[in-house]
Amino acid sequence: MSSAFRWIRGIVATTLFVGVLATAEHLYGQFPGVPPARWSKGPQFPEPEEELYGVAANGKMYVVGGYGVNGDPIGMLWEYDPATGKWAKKKSMPLRAHHAALSEYQGKIYVFGGYKLYPVPGQTAGGGWEPIDNTWVYDPAKDSWKALEPMPTKRGSPVAVEVNGQIYVIGGAIPEPGTKEVAVFPNRAARSVGTNEAYNPETNKWETRSAMPTARNHAFAGAVNGRIYVIGGRITSPFITVASNLDIVEEYDPATNTWGGSGARTPMPTARSGGGWTTYNGKIYVAGGEIQTRQMLAAFRALEAYDPATNTWAILPSVPLPRHGVATAALGNKIHFVSGKISSGGYNDPGVLLTTGSHDVLEVPDK
Repeated sequence: MSSAFRWIRGIVATTLFVGVLATAEHLYGQFPGVPPARWSKGPQFPEPEEELYGVAANGKMYVVGGYGVNGDPIGMLWEYDPATGKWAKKKSMPLRAHHAALSEYQGKIYVFGGYKLYPVPGQTAGGGWEPIDNTWVYDPAKDSWKALEPMPTKRGSPVAVEVNGQIYVIGGAIPEPGTKEVAVFPNRAARSVGTNEAYNPETNKWETRSAMPTARNHAFAGAVNGRIYVIGGRITSPFITVASNLDIVEEYDPATNTWGGSGARTPMPTARSGGGWTTYNGKIYVAGGEIQTRQMLAAFRALEAYDPATNTWAILPSVPLPRHGVATAALGNKIHFVSGKISSGGYNDPGVLLTTGSHDVLEVPDK
């Protein structure tokens, strides 16, 4: 091989390598021209737990849920007021559940489905997760709950996203169809679903919509410019001990009731499930999550933001503590990450405290 040929080949290889790096930076780097975000600490959360869900309403953050001991739900509700920097305990959920889906609409908080404890005969503690179809609305002004029309299907670990006055409850997991099971267990077959049902808060009625192509549970989601993006999650079982994480992003257009109309979406940089998410200024922020294999039992610190307009991801400064089941909400340009568990699920040792009251706040540049 001549030296000239080797020189040319080296130039071509270097050019290709730089091109790959540039593409990776475009897809997974910081958003161009946006200053870095900054972390700070908020007041500790008073009741550390896992499987907490956050939502913003009327300028305040609400934290709902709680896994409890061996899956016996707590059903807590706490309100955080950034003006005073204080937490206030509010009226608990009428039916305690974990892995419910939350959405805000006109200052009220809507809660859909989830799991309640299914006791096992002869077993003194724990049990299965029984999916429910309950729909509730919480009015912060009155500190009161009201039962609404139940979901058409019973599901746990779905996502709920509001677009133009309709709340879409998508995905989740159920016992394996065709069996007599009424609950899901980590050692029995379970099924992820792509079910997509729309709730109208004005009429208190449900409508079945086009199912999500990739059935999954424990996903992340958000709405931007009238379209819904379902991100990551896990397939098959809702239990991370026997499930696999996804990096898939799928787009749903409620106006046309179709999926994928804008073409393929760039996968998230880190396949994961069971974390927190929120939307701010046209971008969907995805934080934390969990993974479990024979070699590893862990929670994620990863924080990544998806921009649907450019179909690109930004990798942001990691959450200070790894955690799953973290409550997340945006108050102005500050994103709050509250409590959660610093390991994956499936590990419960009463002598080891794995839940955290940490309240971390990310100040996002207002661009």
